[in-house]
Amino acid sequence: MIDALVLQAGLLPEGLNVSFKLLPAILVTVMLASFLVIGYMFKVADTESMWVAGRSIGNVENGMAIGANWMSAASYLGMAALIALSGFYGLAFVVGWSAGYFILLIFMAAQMRRFGKYTAPDFVGDRFNSDTARAIAAVTTFLIGFVYAIGQARGMGLVGLYIFGDIGIPGLSGYQSMVVLMMAITVGYLTLSGMLGATKNMAVQYTILIVAFLAGLYAVGWVNGYSTVLPHIEYGQMFAALGREFSEPFVNGGYYLWIATAFSLIVGTCGLPHVLVRFYTVESERTARWSTVWGLGFICLLYFSAPAFAAFGTDLYANQIGPVYGDPGMTSAAADVIVVLAAQLSGLPTWFVGLVAAGGIAAAIATTAGLFITGSSAISHDIYKRLINPDASQRQQVLVGRLSIVALGVITTLAALDPAAPIAALVSYAFSLAGAVLFPMFFLGLWWENTNRQGALAGMTTGLVIWFIPMLNEVLPSYGLLAGAAGSDGVISPLLAQWVPAIGSALVAVPIVFVVTIAVSLVTPEPDLDTKRLVRQCHSPEPMNRQQAAEDVVSGDD
Repeated sequence: MIDALVLQAGLLPEGLNVSFKLLPAILVTVMLASFLVIGYMFKVADTESMWVAGRSIGNVENGMAIGANWMSAASYLGMAALIALSGFYGLAFVVGWSAGYFILLIFMAAQMRRFGKYTAPDFVGDRFNSDTARAIAAVTTFLIGFVYAIGQARGMGLVGLYIFGDIGIPGLSGYQSMVVLMMAITVGYLTLSGMLGATKNMAVQYTILIVAFLAGLYAVGWVNGYSTVLPHIEYGQMFAALGREFSEPFVNGGYYLWIATAFSLIVGTCGLPHVLVRFYTVESERTARWSTVWGLGFICLLYFSAPAFAAFGTDLYANQIGPVYGDPGMTSAAADVIVVLAAQLSGLPTWFVGLVAAGGIAAAIATTAGLFITGSSAISHDIYKRLINPDASQRQQVLVGRLSIVALGVITTLAALDPAAPIAALVSYAFSLAGAVLFPMFFLGLWWENTNRQGALAGMTTGLVIWFIPMLNEVLPSYGLLAGAAGSDGVISPLLAQWVPAIGSALVAVPIVFVVTIAVSLVTPEPDLDTKRLVRQCHSPEPMNRQQAAEDVVSGDD
């Protein structure tokens, strides 16, 4: 119990009024209940609806789902937090998370839809004709879902604690109780609805989060005299008052770390299974391409606003609570809720602050939904159906998928009870993994027909090893593993942490994985002709019919 109290004290942001708030609590309760109702209304019983929403989603709705699926707690809360704490370095996240979608739009969205599978590991397994590659991709997908979701659970716990206070689950702190409650609700509606209900919910969740974020930004800027109609630009006039840590480049991190972080986020965006699977939920390549355009537009509405929100929150914190930088300075817990904190410090009505907070919960739940659906589909479809029980009925697959969602929910909840890093940092580890292991396979698999099974296996194994080394060096000691080998700075090798940082390890991993994959493919037998024709069809100038996949066209030509 003492440990729980210490943990809660360490996570509670200073200056934030953590107590039960009636109107915000009603607002969030109604919102959570609506997610459950929508999940029930669109409950599924077959695998097509469970994993790819029956390929029935339109471009605007899919764009909203892309936006909600993408803008997690890391975007809604963590991006402003990073900019507030580390200034210019935080912009690496804005650049990385935005630029990745341009690569998706140009090189991968339509091509992935043309390939036409159910899951990201499904693509890897069928493209490289390898069950081993499929298994590696499935395990990687599950691992990405787990690591990524820890950050979302932390965001839900912190914001939920602000609204509901300590709900008093015996043996747990207020923060831990809220993590358990929020994750239980998320797992509850996902086990009912699968991808179809999750997509319908994501459209609602996007509307809630973007309205809450923009309304909060404009209200905070207006009441404090920071801005009028364009806070996205007007916050620049505050630079002199915010300190050099906020406004001067590379004060809080060097050039290399900035580039490594941005690069990892760009390639990670293109390798995240829960992003790529959205292109399988639409009926045609044209819809896939246009939904990416809509999604990017929806995402930019928030990304262009986050730096302004961070500037406003930083100034309010410095004026009303204490120094932002230095010792002790603003804690990572306070930064993680700087969006909510700024609204409260502005003296806005409690119900309005609750609305801003509700947007953070909606963002975290939407992304967790996407992660859990892709993680469970990897286990059910790619491991259970394709490798263990090929004769599995649809009912058995859906049951295994639902059990996988519950399993993901349990281990994510346990890990989030005592998270070792801020939201955005936790999420960035998943990006490095996706960039190092999956992105090279998707890109080469779509655009170089000579990429073969041996090359893919060698490349994926290399990517996993390179990703794990900095995790071993920096992250595991913070969870108590190998802590005895770490120095006072918490890492085992400072030199390795400088050049292969866990947050940006894809900068080193991706070029090496490309070279290894290409080299091994060149010295081993080429793929068969059917596989090459499949790859050519993925970027053929000839249009394809709705609901048609490259495999249908190639088999029809025989």
